[in-house]
Amino acid sequence: MERRNEVLFEQLSAYRSELIGAVADLSDDEGEKVPAGFNNNIRWNLGHLYTDQFLWLQALTREQQPIPPGYMKWFGYGTGPADFSEQTPSIAELKTRLTQQPLVIRQTYGERMEEEFPPTEMGMYTVSQVLIRTIYHEGLHLGAILAIKRNLRLR
Repeated sequence: MERRNEVLFEQLSAYRSELIGAVADLSDDEGEKVPAGFNNNIRWNLGHLYTDQFLWLQALTREQQPIPPGYMKWFGYGTGPADFSEQTPSIAELKTRLTQQPLVIRQTYGERMEEEFPPTEMGMYTVSQVLIRTIYHEGLHLGAILAIKRNLRLR
């Protein structure tokens, strides 16, 4: 694997660790609260990040990704906590999936990072390009999670 792709996977893992660290001590109750001025809660943000990263890879490669049943209706674009049901995964389950996801992506695409696919609507045509976009997206949602925590006066 090219060094630049090694660095990309190192960044993906580091930023994911930062995300998991930000919610390490979060209770289920805290993760359910939607503060005034926010559209979503922390649980939704976690599930959305997990789902969205695989959706972008699927949009590019046209290969089925390991998105569990129900995740699209709970965490897809335009959804929110009002879409949750009894089957919506817990924060603990989401943290486990998020922790495992970078390794799953590396195992699946580590040797295919520069393979060219038909471009997405944003013009991306390699897995490395998609991962750059999803890392950026993760940073936006980490910011939202930290803002929710500040608003709720959580550590």
